[in-house]
Amino acid sequence: MATYEEIYGKRVEVLDADPTLNSSYEGQVWYNSATGTLKSVVSFAAFSTGSPTINVFGYGGWANQGTQTAAFIAGPPGSPAPAPTGKSSNEYNGTGWTSGGNLNNGRFSIGSCGGTQTSCIITSGSPGTGLPAPTYNFNESYNGTAFSTETAFGTARGSTAGGGTSETACIAATGDFGPPGVTTATESWNGSSWTSLNSAPTATRNAGSTGVLTSLVVMGGTNNPTVLNFTAEFDGTNWTAGTNYPAANRGATGAGSASTAALIVGGNAGPPGTVYTEAYDYDGTTYTDIATILTPKMDNALGCGTTTAALFAAGPQGPPVYNNTQEFNRSINTITPGAWAAGGNLNTARSLNATATNAPQDAGLTFGGNWPSVTADTEEYNGTTWAEQTNLPQALTAAAGAGTQTAGLCTTGRTPGGRLNNTYEYDGSSWTAGGNYTATQAYTSGAGTQTAGLAVGGETPPGTDLTTSSEYNGSSWTAGNACNTPGYLGPVFGSAAGAIYSCVSGPPTSLESEAYDGTNWTSGPTTIFSNNQGGGAGTFPTGIIFGGPSGAPSTGTQGWDGSTWSTRPSLGTARRAKGAGTSAGGLAMGGETPSSPTSNSTEEFTPESTAVTAKTLTTS
Repeated sequence: MATYEEIYGKRVEVLDADPTLNSSYEGQVWYNSATGTLKSVVSFAAFSTGSPTINVFGYGGWANQGTQTAAFIAGPPGSPAPAPTGKSSNEYNGTGWTSGGNLNNGRFSIGSCGGTQTSCIITSGSPGTGLPAPTYNFNESYNGTAFSTETAFGTARGSTAGGGTSETACIAATGDFGPPGVTTATESWNGSSWTSLNSAPTATRNAGSTGVLTSLVVMGGTNNPTVLNFTAEFDGTNWTAGTNYPAANRGATGAGSASTAALIVGGNAGPPGTVYTEAYDYDGTTYTDIATILTPKMDNALGCGTTTAALFAAGPQGPPVYNNTQEFNRSINTITPGAWAAGGNLNTARSLNATATNAPQDAGLTFGGNWPSVTADTEEYNGTTWAEQTNLPQALTAAAGAGTQTAGLCTTGRTPGGRLNNTYEYDGSSWTAGGNYTATQAYTSGAGTQTAGLAVGGETPPGTDLTTSSEYNGSSWTAGNACNTPGYLGPVFGSAAGAIYSCVSGPPTSLESEAYDGTNWTSGPTTIFSNNQGGGAGTFPTGIIFGGPSGAPSTGTQGWDGSTWSTRPSLGTARRAKGAGTSAGGLAMGGETPSSPTSNSTEEFTPESTAVTAKTLTTS
């Protein structure tokens, strides 16, 4: 047998520890003498969790030639549902989802002819979730902002397969037309008209598909009620039979650029249904099982991207209907998705507690809280456990916090005797009095440091919400310019030099957000959903807000990237709680939950990260 040196012209390097890896190590092999293992950096396929969609979609349409960082989905709210009232669309930016333009016509069983986030066409559909039912032949194109009605199909139908590079070069094949029937009809779209093409070899609906007008693959689906496992390929003119899918499957989701470079994911065997969890590569000849998806998918889930970087989202599974997102990557990197995870419990359960907002995740500080039995309790966090520290000079709740674990700031607040204007400074071991706040109030939002503090909003009796803001220089507060919308307990992150204040209590909507440039407040884009009375973490101009809102505790999390709000992974526990942290990691601690007015739990948010990963080589 030839040696590695004889094959590759070099010997395997012997190391006593794995090297610091980067992309240059791809394909290299070394022997780790400390562990007795042979290692290499090779590519591998895996799914990771992404941020949830804003709306819950079922039987929707999508831009299946979009990318992992620019995806698009539109359609109804899910299944089952009494009527196709949902017209929403969502756009994905690689980190989170934002709202797009609304469809002109709501319907179920929407198809897609492919395209991109800014150029796609959503096809036809049905007014109901199943057959027998009439089907529509109207179509709509999307330009990245709004939908426009386009020329009707030659054959009215829903649940079509399709693909394409834009809304001016795409294909729609098969589908159902009612009452009830399944079709082989194939039509291409050039941006202004539909052209009938050769019919598909098998009538089917809810088939998996991906590719482009001249290289499309369609597999499986159902021919009422038989679930199929056929594969057919289209070259722009003719259909040919491909290798059968490994099992009868309907509702699979496809991604990829051609019939010879396809990724087919999930699906089911039909009611009562076996839900498939595998992802298969298809090269035009062979299906290869390459990875296991994290959450089963079914019937018109979004799929887009390539066979090395794809995105899958939404789609019904039963019920329930999902709003989850999964990213697929084939690379040398291990991708650790952004997520909330449980941290150490507080020693004292509390809500309305204040925090050192700029403290990092492994050096947290919280103080005060509860109502009407308020506390002066102070605790420090080391990334694992909370420890009791010197109490505040007085028990209080609903104060504004800022600073760090060794230079904390507490101002305003409430006691059973009334609102406060007191300020206290923390040096890592004890509290001392600082300069009084510019007004007597409570429920104020705080950010910044002990020597560059910012406080905004709040409330004075008898429940008057405020627009005022003030800055602290380490010894005294100075009134600054007012923000635009009154509110209290709105999450805020940043400092006196720049901050984002979001989801204030309104009016009009509790979705307002404002940016501070060190002098003036400017109204920004509305948030996706309300997080008022939630927490914030970040380093201006980027950060996250989470929890709240005032109506009921929530798990909702959304992020600001400097210009746009988009979804982020949800909290593990719904809560109204203050937050802290930087862009490298956030904290949510205590707060009110659906089951209790106070909590002692902590959650830690860690953003997505990637790292080159060595694999151990074994024999089999």
